Amino acid sequence: MIRSIVLKAGLVSMAAMMASLAIVATIVPLLGGVVDGNAWLMSALCPLLIAFPASAHTFWQNDRLRRAHRELARTHAELAAAHRRLAEKAARDDMTGMLNRESFFAALDQSRRKTDRGALLLVDADHFKRINDNWGHLVGDDALLAIAAAIGRGVRTGDVLGRIGGEEFGVFLIGASEREALRVAERIRREVETIRFRATGERDVPLTVSVGGTICTTEASVSNLMRAADQRLYAAKRGGRNRVVLDDALPPAAASAAA
Repeated sequence: MIRSIVLKAGLVSMAAMMASLAIVATIVPLLGGVVDGNAWLMSALCPLLIAFPASAHTFWQNDRLRRAHRELARTHAELAAAHRRLAEKAARDDMTGMLNRESFFAALDQSRRKTDRGALLLVDADHFKRINDNWGHLVGDDALLAIAAAIGRGVRTGDVLGRIGGEEFGVFLIGASEREALRVAERIRREVETIRFRATGERDVPLTVSVGGTICTTEASVSNLMRAADQRLYAAKRGGRNRVVLDDALPPAAASAAA
């Protein structure tokens, strides 16, 4: 840095000296004067003595400003990245990594504004209180993580997932038809049902979920969709659990084909 500043200041000083000599050589004779040795010396030394320190200081200050701007830009980028990480963390459920309740509903509302098609599924773990009561909450957390992973395997790429309650999950199937929604809901149910979950080295503990879903309509609000899906979830629970209830779904033959 110092070498560069000295070099640039030297070039500026040489240019100033040449300009000074040219001016003296031109102007003094026009005024009737004679350019002697002292005049040449002064016209050479003055620019060097003035231009060099002034230009060196200017270049040094400019370099400091450039470095300060680079540092500021880097700090700003780091703060922006940290803000994005914090915002992402704040939007996620600490345990499962899915969207939390507030973020899920925000994403659902945003997705609904972009498309009229889609389906909302509510997935609730069956008899989950028994796991917590029999083996404790740490085992219950492990079971919940296993269920969340199964749900993730069951959905399609791009679908919106969220943990909206203790053992309740929301899934928005973007652009899905009724047949597609039923297929995904059944796949989620089967993925959970096939989990081999063992509590503290004992026998396998069966894990199942009930799924209630509704197809989006143009006029339906998020609260209306939630209410309809919750009613279907309640019907699935009341019907014996470990099952899917989706609107007044497809007839039995079609439903079997979709699964």
